[in-house]
Amino acid sequence: MLEKAERGESVTKDKDYDQRLTEIIEAAGLPSDKTEDLLALKQQEQLRALVDTVGKRGQPGQKLHNVISVAMRSEGWDAANVTHIMGLRAFTSQLLCEQVIGRGLRRVAHDMDEQGLFLPEYVNIFGVPLSIFQDVGEEGEAPPPPKPSVRIQVEPGRNHLEIRWPNIQRIDAVLKQELVMDWENVQPLTLDPMNTPLNAEVAPSLTGFVNLSMASEIDLEKAVDDFRLQNLIFRAARKLYLQSADSFGGDKQFLAVQLIRIVEVFLDSDKLDIPSLWHQDPIRKQILFALNMDTVAGHVSRFVSAQNTEKLEAIFDELNPIGSTARMRSWLTTRPCLATEKSQISHVVYDSAWEKAVADLCEKVPQVVAWVKNDHLDFIVRYLWRGSSRNFVPDYLVRLNNGKTLVLEVKGVDSEQNRAKRAAMETWIKAVNEQGGFGHWCFEVVFEPAGTRDVLVRHAGIE
Repeated sequence: MLEKAERGESVTKDKDYDQRLTEIIEAAGLPSDKTEDLLALKQQEQLRALVDTVGKRGQPGQKLHNVISVAMRSEGWDAANVTHIMGLRAFTSQLLCEQVIGRGLRRVAHDMDEQGLFLPEYVNIFGVPLSIFQDVGEEGEAPPPPKPSVRIQVEPGRNHLEIRWPNIQRIDAVLKQELVMDWENVQPLTLDPMNTPLNAEVAPSLTGFVNLSMASEIDLEKAVDDFRLQNLIFRAARKLYLQSADSFGGDKQFLAVQLIRIVEVFLDSDKLDIPSLWHQDPIRKQILFALNMDTVAGHVSRFVSAQNTEKLEAIFDELNPIGSTARMRSWLTTRPCLATEKSQISHVVYDSAWEKAVADLCEKVPQVVAWVKNDHLDFIVRYLWRGSSRNFVPDYLVRLNNGKTLVLEVKGVDSEQNRAKRAAMETWIKAVNEQGGFGHWCFEVVFEPAGTRDVLVRHAGIE
């Protein structure tokens, strides 16, 4: 749209375009005289003024958070598995040809030769008229033969080892009319200032190389007026409200008041840990809250839901409500793997020595009836982290001899994000068990390889 406007073409065919552009300019919060001057400009000048000043304080684009490009095949297309590119339309420049061809140059494998250099990879290109070619002689160097690969597939005759699971898009928690928090059972949240810098070094960049000689410091403490504590509380409560409003049966205004109070108590409690005396200063503390507000809202949301949920409603994927190991598509791998006996999938791929140990135990422990590594199965659990929905992909599904299905995750190091994953997984387990129809499910995280056998035996022994 910006390119079209700068060429002098009309963009007013878009519905309500002028109104939306005016709303963006007025929402920037500029002084009235600057706003009037900007509104008096032509469309292309207004657009350029907004795009050139995204995130700059005191400028028209200071409150813009996202800029989205729709030219995905020539810009921003970072898929690593492109093997064929076919041009089906006219190309206006050689530069566009180079950009489109570049979409196939994302490296897939990282195998090295005897000299420690990456082996070349190739992409098949048709119909892209690139006129820049390298003269490599009549023959050229032939690509190296591919490494031996193993086909991972559903093994015929192993239907008795099939593992099925519900594909749940989301879980709605129906909340009580009055929210009550048991603060003793709320886990502390650590806001590590090391992961939230108060200063940022910004420098011009050309072709990916930063010119540090032109770096300038943006001191976030100068923006403290934008981080007033009451404003932060309302922002966090608003995020919680948007997550909870649909599942709250009472008065929505009463819900908002309760959430604001809960956030106030949390921010003022000992449940918020800041491991730095330097950041205990009130100003730095406010900035730290602001830069981690999505994390704070997500953490509080977990315990609001956990302690005030009357029932859970699992919303299934309409197109694919039930997942199964029997539906896995065959795929090839050059990574180390071993044939299985207790899994419907023919082989298990080893990404680490720990994963090999877990797979060997699943094959040997008599309490394990069937198991599968969650690889190419599309078994995911959605969780909220830093204000956005993420996908948690557990490591293993294990069916035990007492009929239970164990979701097993192996972790070396714990973190706040991993705790958010576990909370979502536990909610998923509870919702599936309440829903019924899929047997009894349980979940466990193993932080030490030596404890894997004990976890399997313990869950198999619980009736």
